[in-house]
Amino acid sequence: MNFPSLMSPFHIGHVEFRNRIFSTGHDTYLPEGGQPSDALIAYHVARARGGAGLIIIQVVGVHETARYTDALLIGTDDNCIPGFAKMIDAIHAHGTKVFVQLFHPGRELLGRPDGVLQPSYAPSASPSERFRTNPKAMSQDLIAEIIEGYGQTARRMAEAGADGVEIVASHGYLPAQFMNPAVNRRPDSYGGSFDNRLRFTDEVIQRCRALTPEQFIVGMRYSAFEVDSSGMNDDDSLQIFRALAPSLDYLNVIAGTSATASGAVHIVPPMTVDNAYLAPFSQTVKQAIGKPVFVAGRINQPQDAERVIANGEADMCGMTRAMICDPELGNKTLEGRSEEIRACIGCNQACIGHFQLGLPISCIQRPETGRELDYDQLKPATEPKRVLVVGGGVAGMKAAVTAARRGHSVTLTEATGRLGGQALLAQLLPGRAEFGGIVTNLENEISRLDIEVRLNEPATTESIRAGAPEEIIVATGSRLADPRLESVEGANIIHAAELLGGQAKTGRRVVIYDWPADWVGVGVAEMLARDGCAVRLAVNGPSAAAAIQNYVRDEAVARLFKLGVEVLPYMRLYGADDSSAYFLHTAAQEAVVLDDVDTIVLVWPNEPENDLADALQGKSPNIHLVGDAVCARTCEEAVYDGLQAGCAI
Repeated sequence: MNFPSLMSPFHIGHVEFRNRIFSTGHDTYLPEGGQPSDALIAYHVARARGGAGLIIIQVVGVHETARYTDALLIGTDDNCIPGFAKMIDAIHAHGTKVFVQLFHPGRELLGRPDGVLQPSYAPSASPSERFRTNPKAMSQDLIAEIIEGYGQTARRMAEAGADGVEIVASHGYLPAQFMNPAVNRRPDSYGGSFDNRLRFTDEVIQRCRALTPEQFIVGMRYSAFEVDSSGMNDDDSLQIFRALAPSLDYLNVIAGTSATASGAVHIVPPMTVDNAYLAPFSQTVKQAIGKPVFVAGRINQPQDAERVIANGEADMCGMTRAMICDPELGNKTLEGRSEEIRACIGCNQACIGHFQLGLPISCIQRPETGRELDYDQLKPATEPKRVLVVGGGVAGMKAAVTAARRGHSVTLTEATGRLGGQALLAQLLPGRAEFGGIVTNLENEISRLDIEVRLNEPATTESIRAGAPEEIIVATGSRLADPRLESVEGANIIHAAELLGGQAKTGRRVVIYDWPADWVGVGVAEMLARDGCAVRLAVNGPSAAAAIQNYVRDEAVARLFKLGVEVLPYMRLYGADDSSAYFLHTAAQEAVVLDDVDTIVLVWPNEPENDLADALQGKSPNIHLVGDAVCARTCEEAVYDGLQAGCAI
């Protein structure tokens, strides 16, 4: 068997998992009205059908004060049981076991029901730094209510057919707040000593036990360390694990806290974090407690998970984003097709990034994710056609793959000698090499389909007419553009793309004008600072990387701070000369002059390269424009455009 440790069955009590792969509880923004929706069921069924051993359903609120977003599942009433039973039955039908997370955020709230900030509750009136909440200290009556809420919600999940529940004590949520002496300053029996601070969580566990069948699994998720000076460290966590383990069936190890910028990065660690980086600590826990231990944290390939299991570092591996990117990961691993797995690149853009925008979960590489009701099973073409895709960036590649999978005869032409387009530049940024996986994954998909690929073949109206395609997908991308500046006499101005591509170099003193406030500006700033340049990053926005997912942003900003890069927000470039750059502070509407400048690096939006599309209009039928050829956006929009075009033919 390939990956014999990972694909071996595993037992907890009477529950047998067919393999060691599990999907951790994660928000999806797919519930409706606090209950499982058809979209949420379809999302989980895709991963169950794809071979997951265990799916842990996202957080379920145990009390009315737990509503931390408007997309939270709620388990506070028996009326929820039929909806959960429908979802659990659908997952079980594919041989996958189901746990459900029990949740109360305490002070970690971001929801605004009725448009106003709701009250938050915590062990003590300890404000939350990240969400700016100022909680009310919980009364003993409220504590008792919430403990009962955990137990009753566990009962409802058991009645709905779940195999177990997982108490979320990770990431600085309510149980963790009780355990942390920096947050819990209570003078009563729930605060002070170690045993008192553990009392809340212990009573939650005992109430879940009392209200569910004897064979029902009760586990807990907890952060190994919170990556903050005021947070819990791994020694604290190990002491907690030892104390609570006798009452639990398993422990699920993760890292970080929702309460701080440094800790929140580890809720969904980006590609700059090492693969399986928590496995050494989970091994320590496993050796210390003698109970099953789960672990997650950047485990996105079966070879990494196999090593974790084979080395005895954990019993189950959370591969959540890996299955967001490729729901068939389990089946492909079992069947010896691991080379076909579409590997997650840890970009955080459309998974946690969507959730934080209040949008349903997806994946930049697999836009079918979160849209399973529309795209999970592609409909075969009723009339196969000859399809020409012009342009081999990610939009064109996805369009070609989708059209070919539906049965069309597809030819893909690319003007250069390599597929990938601008994603090939994105992977050159510091810590972003893994981003190139989006190209590699699409190339692999193309190689397994009957797609004719023609490199170094610029398309013209004449060559297109000669090929007589029935459908044309134009994915010609975009080209560099310049901002309108009043004067640039004597200035050395280059584009970031020219720098990354090796067509230009900078002097030692560099100003980067970062209009999009995305990955590129902070990436180029880090690259140049590491090369010894004095770097000033002038951002047309409130902060560096303001437009990207906050875990990725915060980690990038931390690196720039340590490198001494000066960040200037609210900057709009309007001119330059041989040694100065002239900006307008967009909020104050006052001039800012940066002197001693050798080179200005522009990070500026491209403009569509759609001359071919314009030439084809009225001369060729059935033209579909995708990706940057529509307008310059990100890889997410490009791949989604490709999917839609491939389905529209």
